[in-house]
Amino acid sequence: MQEDNLEKFKSRVEEAALQNTLVKMTLSKPKAKQDELRNVYVKPVLIKDKRLFAFTYRYERRDEVKNHDAAQLMELLGELLPARFRNAVLFTLSEDCTLSVSSKGKASLQTKKVQESREQDLSHDKQKKRLIDPANPWWYQLGLTTREGKVTADMQHKFKQICKYTEIVEGLLKPLRFNGVVHIADMGAGKGYLTFALHEYLTQNLHLDVDMKGVESRPDLVLKINEIIKTSNLKGLEFVESSIEAYLPEKLDVLIALHACNTATDDAVASGVRSGAQLIVCAPCCHKQIRQEMEKSGLTNSITQYGIFMERQAVMITDAIRALILEYFGYKTQIMEFIETEHTPKNVLLVGRKVGKAVDTSDIAEKISRLKREYGIGRHYLESALGLEF
Repeated sequence: MQEDNLEKFKSRVEEAALQNTLVKMTLSKPKAKQDELRNVYVKPVLIKDKRLFAFTYRYERRDEVKNHDAAQLMELLGELLPARFRNAVLFTLSEDCTLSVSSKGKASLQTKKVQESREQDLSHDKQKKRLIDPANPWWYQLGLTTREGKVTADMQHKFKQICKYTEIVEGLLKPLRFNGVVHIADMGAGKGYLTFALHEYLTQNLHLDVDMKGVESRPDLVLKINEIIKTSNLKGLEFVESSIEAYLPEKLDVLIALHACNTATDDAVASGVRSGAQLIVCAPCCHKQIRQEMEKSGLTNSITQYGIFMERQAVMITDAIRALILEYFGYKTQIMEFIETEHTPKNVLLVGRKVGKAVDTSDIAEKISRLKREYGIGRHYLESALGLEF
């Protein structure tokens, strides 16, 4: 009976997809409680005169949208039902079909005729909420848009990266609670694209009072950005001329460090840890220090004997130890994809949220020591920055 009902439901989905009667579909009730994917929403969309199906993957702290054709729709449905979800509802122009799978694996199917007429919404991105507005004047001054507030052709990829970054930070900030002014430092802020995006989101969307510093070592750039801040009349935002290592914030709630090169990421993480920041968000790049340690030790295996694999292994080990050190100091860590590699190859985001729970530091220390021994690492720069030795 379970197989029959499951196959009947899939057949109805395929029929609705092929006959263009599918209005929407929802998948809910994850089979595993710890699964970060909470729901999947499917709707038909029309993109460049081609009918596709937009899948919105709703995770605990973010949404991901991907478009697929009818064949891919059925393939993905087969992967998701019943392996990951126990409930699915199909809405068509004429009926609603509800599939429910019990904890014992028994599937039931209910069908209900639609009393009122329905229409399909084939619009693409209609409900997409922009967390930053390209019409704001500072984006023109920063070189991303025209005077009319349209993103220029050569900055489309950069703008998409900025939007993705803002979406991720939105999800990371939701569980946090701030009292009064929120103190933020963007270490190695560069031209300020991401600094301005976060400031705009916090002040215009969340209506928070912020004290945000963009830390940048190039004096001409600091002067230029501060002039844009002044002419835009932005409150609570300032660029500071300093290296990441030398900058010592008096108070810090959120630390951002995107693409700080090599050990500059470690200096930023150390600053966040010492300041007791609630949230630390880094997108590391140029993982040279650990690779040099690995090469110096002469320890290679069947994987690291190849240069390109040595490089990739060094990247993973560098960031894994960073995450473990953050856990050592009471942070809950995540390592996630920042943005697709077509927009930037530096696409790993390391996140630490201060949770305040007691941790087994001896167990974490042993994990770090084991990693170092296995790959011949004498020290990780972040150890030295925080006065540690594992």
